[in-house]
Amino acid sequence: MKESALDNVVIVAAIRTPFGRFGGVLRERSAVELGALAAKAVLERGGIRPEELSETIFGCGILDAATAVPARQINFKVGIPGTTPSLTVDRACCSSMAAIGLASMKIRFGEANIVLAGGIESCSQTPFLMRGTRWGRKLGDFSVEDPMQVRNPITGLALAVVTGRKALEHGVSREEQDEWSYHSHRKYFAAHDAGIYAQEILPVERKDRGVIAVDEGPRRDTSLEKLAALPTVYGSPSVTAGNAPGLNDGASALILMPGAEAARRGLAPLAEVVAYAQLAGDLESSVYMPAHAILAAAKKAGIGLRDLKCIEINEAFAAMPLVSTKVMADGDAKDLARLRSITNVNGGSVAIGHPPGASGARVAMAAARELRRRGGGYAAAGICGGFGQADALILKA
Repeated sequence: MKESALDNVVIVAAIRTPFGRFGGVLRERSAVELGALAAKAVLERGGIRPEELSETIFGCGILDAATAVPARQINFKVGIPGTTPSLTVDRACCSSMAAIGLASMKIRFGEANIVLAGGIESCSQTPFLMRGTRWGRKLGDFSVEDPMQVRNPITGLALAVVTGRKALEHGVSREEQDEWSYHSHRKYFAAHDAGIYAQEILPVERKDRGVIAVDEGPRRDTSLEKLAALPTVYGSPSVTAGNAPGLNDGASALILMPGAEAARRGLAPLAEVVAYAQLAGDLESSVYMPAHAILAAAKKAGIGLRDLKCIEINEAFAAMPLVSTKVMADGDAKDLARLRSITNVNGGSVAIGHPPGASGARVAMAAARELRRRGGGYAAAGICGGFGQADALILKA
């Protein structure tokens, strides 16, 4: 049964904070603070009173910094009643797209009416871990662990190593990854200069230092020569600091409700959530899993890839959209060219930045807004998550 056979679900408002660099302009704001800012702003934009919410669902990929039940903390900071349920989702980088997917399912089946969904992250405030020190240590060295150094739990290999190797196995070279990254920055600034990002970014006050209203990571001076000169990282065969996003801070938030509720309120939806897919594969499958998630969501929606007007695939590394579009094209060169021409048309996370818990919601709102700019139709948004996970949405406008 197609998901659209049940009550339709729409996104009526979406906003995000600027995404800050690691140790950059947002480092003084906690993940919960950033989430509260985005949540309050999206409620105001949607004309929703806090007490009208059925539930809040927020994703967070690194709970070490956000601490316990950050979605619940956000509720209280925003003034949402204590009786409103909240849910914190940890599905690595998929977390905030999973939040949207869960919200859409609850609304579709009549278990919620209006849901606030989104994601948060503060890489800058993520602490080092010192296991065992709570019980004291009389003699010897201390071992410090960095929770942001995500490695394969079986082999211990860094994700950059696995991604680089898998990219080469799929015929995606280091040069192609650098070129995609270069265009990610160029497309970002073309969109920025056209005012496209002003529609989704909430200006954030810095403590005693003015306001930040733009993403901190994109580089106007990026060139293919500069990218080619960068060394690979962690022993990866092709991944560098230039064809991967940084460690970032930021939050994203959306309001979802039934289409009938939006009509009753006189709200013009950004997009309808037609289908949601959540997949998992083997530990080293993340680089191509967005392709399979998008294909699964498209099948649920009853559409084909040729029906898509635009695609957003999170650039956890530049390899992800390159490999995923190749997998979706299934050997058809014309299909591959078409898919890549409509993917991340306003730049992606290599330029914008990638706060893991917030990126899934960012790519969803980017797809919704670009779809409307293109006159409507269908769009896909996909994102991979650590250790072989992926989520995808099919949107309609």
